[in-house]
Amino acid sequence: MRLSDRARTLPESGIRKFFELAEARDDVISLGVGEPDFSAPWAARTAAIDSLERGKTSYTANRGMAALRERIAAHHERYDQSYEPESEVLVTTGASEAVDLAFRALVDPGDTVAVHEPTYISYGPGIELAGGEQLTVPTRAADDFALTRESLEAAGAADADLLVLCYPNNPTGATMTDEQLAEVAAFCRDNDLRVVADEIYAALTYGTDHASIATQPGMRERTVVVNGFSKAYAMTGLRLGYALGPAEAIDAMNRIHQYTMLSAPTTPQYAAIEALDRCDDEVTEMVEEYNRRRRLVVSRFNEMGLDTFEPGGAFYAFPECGGDDEAFAEELLDAQGVAVVPGSVFGEGGEGHLRVSYATSMRELKEATDRIAAFVESR
Repeated sequence: MRLSDRARTLPESGIRKFFELAEARDDVISLGVGEPDFSAPWAARTAAIDSLERGKTSYTANRGMAALRERIAAHHERYDQSYEPESEVLVTTGASEAVDLAFRALVDPGDTVAVHEPTYISYGPGIELAGGEQLTVPTRAADDFALTRESLEAAGAADADLLVLCYPNNPTGATMTDEQLAEVAAFCRDNDLRVVADEIYAALTYGTDHASIATQPGMRERTVVVNGFSKAYAMTGLRLGYALGPAEAIDAMNRIHQYTMLSAPTTPQYAAIEALDRCDDEVTEMVEEYNRRRRLVVSRFNEMGLDTFEPGGAFYAFPECGGDDEAFAEELLDAQGVAVVPGSVFGEGGEGHLRVSYATSMRELKEATDRIAAFVESR
């Protein structure tokens, strides 16, 4: 079978390599998985079960159930965002589909898309599949991996057509304040940059509320916000996300969506309605538990000499390991049975770091950090 050049040259996921190594052993503690270790709230699961028992298995509207879109719009008022449910909200099959649709709706062949790194690994391939060209904008540990106007200017992002923004950030756990986002927003306005803001971890912040670039002056009309139910509501396997943005952008994304996906899965939409109606307390409990784990992990890494800045969101720590991060991760797995992800998987800016997920039990985190400390001492 002859394959397209695009498919043949698409790289394998760097994360998958370490998952496969870890899966080959029985004694591994995995700190590499980017998903909650909790189950979806019981009320949301009950709503999904009830919808199946009542035979609610037909397609929904292309844009998603109206009742869900209304609740999504109302939910985002907590982030000072205001969207019209009928024309400015699109329910998708996971946040990943929303990102892909945004690229395909906003990127023409040859367009330049600025992406800050280290960041989520799917943006680059998504841009390539849309015909665009990625421009890497490095972020620095010295800035706690926040994107700055200076870094945008130095990378030549003034000539880009689109900016991808991922805060709270995967893999670093970095967040940005309104003041920091104001500088990035001014750069976007000055250079007529549109923005895809992946805010899937918006509900998972510690000590401060999530800040969105879409709330900055002049940015709502040039920003597509992506979010979903995977991280905050522990619904990764149910594959439900959404996009919010100007009506013309959402309409274009929906035109692609209706041919490629038709509509998001029906059963998770019922679960999501219930999650938004009744499950805030469960989300709060999960965030409080993540915060306890965050403090433990950051403290332990700094104690063992792996410098780690304090992540403000998501459920990742990003310690410095010095030297070859891929070799460190492989040797750690071999010697101590702990799986982490090399930071270089997420771009050059991640070199010399490790992505460590603390979305696992406190007991396993204590054992894993003990093993890592023993490994560091033995090197």
